[in-house]
Amino acid sequence: MDGTWVDHSRWPSAGRVLAVISTMPALALTGWLLAGLPLLLLGAFRPVPMLLLGGALATALCVYGVRLARAGEGYADATAWHVAAVGAIAVASAVFNGVFRSEQLVIRRDPATYAQYAIWLAEHGSLPIPYGTAAFGGPDPALRPGSVGLYDHGGAVVPQFMPGTPMIDAVGHWLGGVPGLLLVPPVLGALAVPTLAGVVARLVGARWAPLAALVFAVALPILYTSRTTFSEIPSLILLFGAIALAFDARHRPRAAALAGLSFGLAVLVRIDGLRDVLPVLAYAGLLIALRGRRGRGETYARMGPPLLGGLVAGAGLGLVAAFVLARPYLNYLSDSVVPLLAICGLVLALTVAGAVVGPKLIPVSWKAVRTGWAARRLPGLAAGLVVLVMLGLAVRPWAQTVRRVATTQDDVLNAKFIQATQEANGLMPDPGRLYYENSLYWVIWYVGVPVVVLATLAAAVLARRMAQGRGFVWLLPLMIIAWTTVTTLFRPAITPDHPFASRRLVPVIVPGLILLAAWGLRWAWNRARGAGYGVPAQRALLAVGGVLLVAPAAITSIGTAFSPVERGEAAAVGRLCSALPSDASVLIVERVTGDRFTQLVRGMCGVPAAQVHLARDAADAAPGAVTSAVVRGAGADVAAPADVGRLIGRIRSTGRTPVLLAAEQAQLSPYGPAAQVMRLRTRQDERSLVEPPNGTWSLAIDVWMVVPRTG
Repeated sequence: MDGTWVDHSRWPSAGRVLAVISTMPALALTGWLLAGLPLLLLGAFRPVPMLLLGGALATALCVYGVRLARAGEGYADATAWHVAAVGAIAVASAVFNGVFRSEQLVIRRDPATYAQYAIWLAEHGSLPIPYGTAAFGGPDPALRPGSVGLYDHGGAVVPQFMPGTPMIDAVGHWLGGVPGLLLVPPVLGALAVPTLAGVVARLVGARWAPLAALVFAVALPILYTSRTTFSEIPSLILLFGAIALAFDARHRPRAAALAGLSFGLAVLVRIDGLRDVLPVLAYAGLLIALRGRRGRGETYARMGPPLLGGLVAGAGLGLVAAFVLARPYLNYLSDSVVPLLAICGLVLALTVAGAVVGPKLIPVSWKAVRTGWAARRLPGLAAGLVVLVMLGLAVRPWAQTVRRVATTQDDVLNAKFIQATQEANGLMPDPGRLYYENSLYWVIWYVGVPVVVLATLAAAVLARRMAQGRGFVWLLPLMIIAWTTVTTLFRPAITPDHPFASRRLVPVIVPGLILLAAWGLRWAWNRARGAGYGVPAQRALLAVGGVLLVAPAAITSIGTAFSPVERGEAAAVGRLCSALPSDASVLIVERVTGDRFTQLVRGMCGVPAAQVHLARDAADAAPGAVTSAVVRGAGADVAAPADVGRLIGRIRSTGRTPVLLAAEQAQLSPYGPAAQVMRLRTRQDERSLVEPPNGTWSLAIDVWMVVPRTG
């Protein structure tokens, strides 16, 4: 097999089932997000409207996906066993990650911010989050309504991050409260399994789908992001579901609009989705420029306009959400987002230009490509470039040490975090280091050398074939995988501790390399068959290859796979909320508790909450910074008693009950006898810098409360 398949009028039943279950997750999320964003912008993101509109759209798109599958190409090697194996892996993933799910609700890092964002949407259905200053006697310069992960912007509190993932997670809260919310990530992780398996079945063969699904499901980054409220798994579903839809759309070119829409809506889930879908924009332009070419190229060309239209519509909705609902987050990322937007604009302009002049410039046939210098040199250059890029990433640690000079307060806090993590890891302090030069070795930690080698081999062979004018079906997935892998590994743009940094590999790199590795193993197997090796030798090759793909990922994951983190937070938060008077106005008088609990008290306990201006607030970090709990002791940065006393009086004047929270009893002693309302002892993720994570660290969270004395 060389990347082309024989058309079939009908799919075998097993192949049709696999095709349908691999695109339904992306189609369902697409329908849900299409309905959810307008309702959120209108302040009406409520269960009934979303059930009616979002449910209807998701159902309609899934039904259309079934029809699209019936018109598509068949998996000649698909059997009921393949479908059952993929389904079993998906179910096992859901159960396993559901049992060992995380309960990250106290805001220390991104998952809890997403969780609190989703809880607010589920209970209020609108943004931004109002200050609620009336409960504190009106505005006061000592009140700080924002906190880590939430910006004080334009007279309200604006959550960090894009709203796509919280709109998806909110479903769980509607169905089952906080426990339901915490089960959404395992369900999404399970849905990602058939999504990838479907792409493997289309591009490699159905018999290879279960193996790829298993490697994917046991990889630590997938386990990690399938247990708590991250945005990477929904993004993966949209991107790889869109690849499958684009493959199927060759038989119904207008259906490419759905693929484009799914690609574009990845921006609504993660602003980094702009980078991931940039190759799709170039690909759509190429298809449009192919107009007039005869044969199969004509079918591809007819996909161009709907693919481009869907992509622009989906990404446009994501950008609307960014500018309207996440403007401070966009401003915070302006150094990387503005150049990316400029690149997108340039590619779009070239796409439009290509649509106008492309048919005149691109030859009607590939004869010009297959003759002369191009035929002799270009295929080898394409394959060699793939190998050289991977070799460059491999030797990068010996040629470069990536550092950042701290120029902002956020940089300073991140440097302190890295230094504290270095000390915990027994490393020499070097707070400016980012460890980005090791990024390819992060991938090797999690999926193993065989996957990386086979994926590199596959990419080189496929690049060579496409340079010869063959295997065009691989162009789009290879463009996405290659572009995102190289750009992400060159600059991961994330705090480099693991497993936290492994999330950068989830949307494209891990599934993309597994897809390519499966193709590489199939290529090696075909070569063995063609060389005349007998059936026993072929089976031995498959068995050894399968073990080499699965074992490294499983070995790395075993160190943390059975270790849930931050368990007990839901119950501890419930006790905290129960301890608060129903008419409380909560003042948090210490920095760490304020960073962690301001939005939690406001959103989960349902009472107004704000931090009090601290004595050292001149050094406040940006709301997206690494939590201060890492770099400060719990006893530091307490509010001035004069500010606290004034605010207590103002709260009483409204008829409400002032309540003070802090991390230590002594911090509240000036205001009355304190009671401990949270004493959580649990485990948290390890923070490993130079080796794969293999355990967890202890975590202690204490909260004390006082209702101030009168008089």
